[in-house]
Amino acid sequence: MPVVVQNIERAALADIDALAQYGVATIHEAQGRTGLLAAHMRPIYTGAAAAGNAVTVSIPPADNWMIHVAVEQCQPGDIVVIAPTSPSDAGYFGELLATSLAARGVRGVVLEAGCRDIKALSEMKFPVWSRAISAQGTVKETLGDVNLPLSIAGQIVNPGDVVVGDDDGVVIVPRASVKAVVAACKAREEKEAGTRAALASGKLGLDIYSFRDKLKAKGLRYVGSAEEISS
Repeated sequence: MPVVVQNIERAALADIDALAQYGVATIHEAQGRTGLLAAHMRPIYTGAAAAGNAVTVSIPPADNWMIHVAVEQCQPGDIVVIAPTSPSDAGYFGELLATSLAARGVRGVVLEAGCRDIKALSEMKFPVWSRAISAQGTVKETLGDVNLPLSIAGQIVNPGDVVVGDDDGVVIVPRASVKAVVAACKAREEKEAGTRAALASGKLGLDIYSFRDKLKAKGLRYVGSAEEISS
């Protein structure tokens, strides 16, 4: 039976904002290369960035009725995460729904389907990550679920998990892990700052990362010219 869960646990916005200062790539690496949504989930405009608590929405193909239902359940700092029950690239989401969500303090949408009104959404600076861009409209006939665990783009998202999106894609951080992942991101950034300075000084990654012995052990051979290859 379709259901709307009205009360979910959320991560503190202060913790989310601490996480948001790191990019998706850093977060993904810092939490053991987990939580990354499939590469087909792309921002609709360059420079889109958002982090917030997941409000999950399961929807039928080509039917966006439950997105309207979900708007009422949103709080400031949320990101609405939407997936159809079977593949559909129809344009589920556009300017009017974004206006409604923005009025409630929602920070963005992650949608494994189609998005439309791209020019208006870009001008609004309302971040959306979607599988497709499509002007194809949807109907409002069939029920779905709000705030139940959701399978989207290769990951399971629980209501209240933290969603972070930028130009590199979207990563999910379990709500209970946010503080630990922030600490891991900070340590990674500090380490990379040293590596960046070394690279900028002209040092080679081959030496910084001690790759030479491993490359030799794998059989890599250096020759002065192509004529030497067969000698």
